[in-house]
Amino acid sequence: MKRELISNGNPLEDVIGFSRAVRVGPYISIGGTAPVDINGKTVGINDPEVQTRQCIKIIKAALEQAGSGLHDVVRTRIMLTNIAHWKTVIKVRAEYFKYIKPVDTIMQVSQFINPEWLIEIEVDAVVSNEK
Repeated sequence: MKRELISNGNPLEDVIGFSRAVRVGPYISIGGTAPVDINGKTVGINDPEVQTRQCIKIIKAALEQAGSGLHDVVRTRIMLTNIAHWKTVIKVRAEYFKYIKPVDTIMQVSQFINPEWLIEIEVDAVVSNEK
């Protein structure tokens, strides 16, 4: 199966050796997605709702670059630095996934690389129409 690396231009991709997403056949994995803008600056400091929307926006763009979309997502993993934010985050998640209904995991972590980040989201997708 063909292996396709999806980049969003993050300069650390080449330094560390990672991709925003990887597609192998119909499977797409998107790693921990932080709430940053195209310049790497944190979006929505201290606002879990804004940060969640930014993470999903980045994920959606990566999926589309891989020939997919949110409709193909089968799993979401939500990592929070404060589990008390879960209701706010899940409300935003439902706007995008309420009818798609992927499986989900929500967990609290002690911190992220950038202390301004309240959330990171990972997703897995399976494309129904192979390219």
